[in-house]
This record gives sequence, C-alpha cells and structure tokens, in this order.
Amino acid sequence: MASQTNKYWVVGVLLSAAMTGCKVPKATQIQENKQVPQEFAEALAQDTTNSANMKWRDFFSDPNLVALIDTALKNNQELNVTLQELAIAKNDILLRKGALKPSVGLRAGGGVEKVGRYTSQGAGDASTEIAPGKEMPDPLGDLKIGAYASWEIDVWKKLKDSEQAALNRYLATVEGKNFVLSSLIAEVARSYYELLALDNQLTIIKQNIELQDNALEVIKLQKQAARVTELAVQKFQAEVLKTKGMEFETRQQIKETENRINFLLGRFPQEIKRDKSSFVDMVPAKVQTGIPSQLLSNRPDIREAEYELAAAKLDVQIARKEFYPSLEISAALGLQAFKPSYLFKMPESMLYNIIGELAAPLLNKNGLKAEFNTANSKQIQAVYNYEKAILNAYLEVSTQLSNIENLGKSYDFKTKEVEVLNNSVTVSDDLFKSARADYMEVLMTQRDVLDSKLELIETKKQQLNAVVNIYKDLGGGWK
Repeated sequence: MASQTNKYWVVGVLLSAAMTGCKVPKATQIQENKQVPQEFAEALAQDTTNSANMKWRDFFSDPNLVALIDTALKNNQELNVTLQELAIAKNDILLRKGALKPSVGLRAGGGVEKVGRYTSQGAGDASTEIAPGKEMPDPLGDLKIGAYASWEIDVWKKLKDSEQAALNRYLATVEGKNFVLSSLIAEVARSYYELLALDNQLTIIKQNIELQDNALEVIKLQKQAARVTELAVQKFQAEVLKTKGMEFETRQQIKETENRINFLLGRFPQEIKRDKSSFVDMVPAKVQTGIPSQLLSNRPDIREAEYELAAAKLDVQIARKEFYPSLEISAALGLQAFKPSYLFKMPESMLYNIIGELAAPLLNKNGLKAEFNTANSKQIQAVYNYEKAILNAYLEVSTQLSNIENLGKSYDFKTKEVEVLNNSVTVSDDLFKSARADYMEVLMTQRDVLDSKLELIETKKQQLNAVVNIYKDLGGGWK
C-alpha cells in the first residue's frame, strides 16, 4: 500500500511540473541592428587600411609622450581599479563553474538527548536491549562523523547558461578595461599637447610684452615731444599690464595641466619633460579610417556592449528555466553511535543514504515572474545600448573627420593672417613715427598680432587633438 502511495506522489509531482512548464513566459525577441553605412562620407580614401590597428607606440612619435603614456599604464589608479574588476569577474566564472559540480564536505558532531518515558521513542528505548541484559542508555548520546554530498543535476542547462553568462560578463569587463586603456592614452596625449600649446603661448605673450614695452617707451618719448597726449601713454601702459596679467594666467594653466598629467600618471606633482620648441613644427599624423564595419571589432565599447547583450540574453533563459522542476541528489556516508566505543564498530555504526529530490514551483510564482520580467527588460536595454554604441562610434568618427578637414583649412588661413599682421606691426610703427597713423592704430595692431598668434597655437593644438581623438574613436590605443 505504501509503495502504491509513493508512486502516486511521484506522478503528482511530475504532472504539476509539466503544468508549470506550460505556463513559462516567453522572452521578448528583439533582433539587434548591426548595420552601418558602407563608408565614411568624409573620408578621402575608402579601403580597409585602418590606423586603429597601429600600436600606440608606433602612432605617437614623440619620445617624451611615449614615456608619459608608459608611466600612466603602470600607475593610473582608474586603470588599476578596472583591473581589479577584471579579477572579480573572473572569480564569478569560477563560482558559476563550481555550481555544476557536486558539493562535498565533512561533518562531525556530538550531542545528548533525553526523551520522555511515556513517548513512543522513550517506550521503545526502554524495552530495547543493546546486548543481553544491557538496556539503552538514558540519556542517549549521539556521535556522528561522515561525508556529505549534494548535487543539482543540470537537466535544463540552467547552470551551464549561468556559467556562460558569467564568462560573457568577464569578456565584457576585459573590453571595458581596453576602453579605459584607450581613453587613458588619448587623455594623456591631449593633455600633453595642451601643455605644449600653453608653453608656446607663454613664449608669444612674453615676446609681445617686450614689444609693448618698447612701444610704450616710444610713446613716452612722443609725449615729451608733445606729439601725443598722456592718454596715449595711459592706453599703452594699460595694454602692457593686461598682457602681463595674461602671462600669469597662462602660467597657472600650465601648472594645472602639469598636475592633471601627473594625476593621470598616478604620481605627485613634478615637472613634465617635454620639448617646448617643437610644437609649431609638429605635423598632424595622417589617419586611415578603413571602413565603418571595422568599428564593430576595433571599438572596445562596442565589443563590451555586445558581450553584455549576450549575457543579458542568457539571463532571460536562466530566469525562464527557474519555472522548470529541478532535480537534486544528496548522499551521506559515515559513522554514528551513542557511545565513543561503538563509533568505529563496523558495520553496526555505519550510516549511509542517497536521496533524489524533484521540486517544481506551484503556487505564488510572483517572485519568479518578477525575476523573469526584470531579466527580459535588461535584455531589451542591452539591445538598445549595443545599437547606441554602434551609432555613437560612427558619429564620433564622422565628426572628427570633418573636424580634421576644417581645422586644416582654418590653420592655413590663420597662418596667412599672422604673416600679414606681423608685417602690419612694422608698417604701423613706421606710419606712427612719420605722423601718418595715430597711437590707437599701433595699439590695435599689436593686440591683433597677439590674438592671432595665440589663436594659431590653439588651432595647432586642436589639430593634434583631433588626430588623437579619431585614433581613439576608430578603436586604436588598446592593442
């Protein structure tokens, strides 16, 4: 009769599990869009040659900049934090992989129990003899030592999916580290070029101060000769003071930029080694963009989003499989006795068991539904994030290509502007000395020359930074 009851119980569990499986929710199916234009409209040449495949040591030719990047890659705190995140993600793989294997452990314990005489156990113990003429002890001791194991059979590949999801998140973390690496290299390069630009602007300001001081002396002599008034002297003196104020503003910017570089390098303030005289002669490197589809494999942020999407899809499958019945096997093997002298008496003290358990959720599945809906929504988010990463990558490259072209034209015009204004300084001085120009024309000419030279340096910096940006935007710097 008991055997027949057990059969009915097993059949009931299996039927309930089957019914549960019929009500498993379906995941939202969204196919991500990986399509990108076949070419960059702004690119002059269309082939697969891509500067992103160049190692950063080959891309940057300035040895001082290379040395700074080397130091940053060793000491930068943000990069080191990312490396620890990598270690954490790797440990999660081991954790998920361990869930696929049986859990085995050793256990030992002891205790004592006193039961009531007028209970089934107490009455049974009182009427039981261990040996002829030897009653069961009261209170009753309990000593155990043995090995215990449990193992969830991965019938639905749920645990295997969980391991694969952890692997995908680890790979996403690797790509995240590569993105941090690429961004760090680009930031060091941009800050380095900004520092060189400020150095050259400071030199121009100093030269202009000297020029203005000489002009001020001329104006003072002209005043003594009654050719100009005190107003002209005051105007020129104010201009000299203004330019001297710019000198110290620029010095402060240099200090801030040096400290920013030192922060990226993970070290306390110190002078940044650089060649200040080479900046004006620097020629921005020519960048080969390749074709847009290469962004999918070269950009670490796109690859990171792709792995996150793969993990999110697996999370949905895992959440669905939580509705299925689970099968767990547990077993134990050891020794048990109520007295130490009997503990190792074989086979009387031996204990063992093996149990198979099939469990399925029947009622109150709101928790499982909530987990599934959350995983499903995160999957949809991951699709949009992936598509956004692709779109953003293409637009960044397109923007920088246009920027490089326009900056090149702008630099040519500003170079000619500086040449013209340099000549106009000599002309204005000569005209002033011959009384054919007033002091305001001399003053404005000197101001225009200073502004145009500073703008030329700024444009040169923007050109160099645009090349750094497009190198990063194409996916360069981390290989």
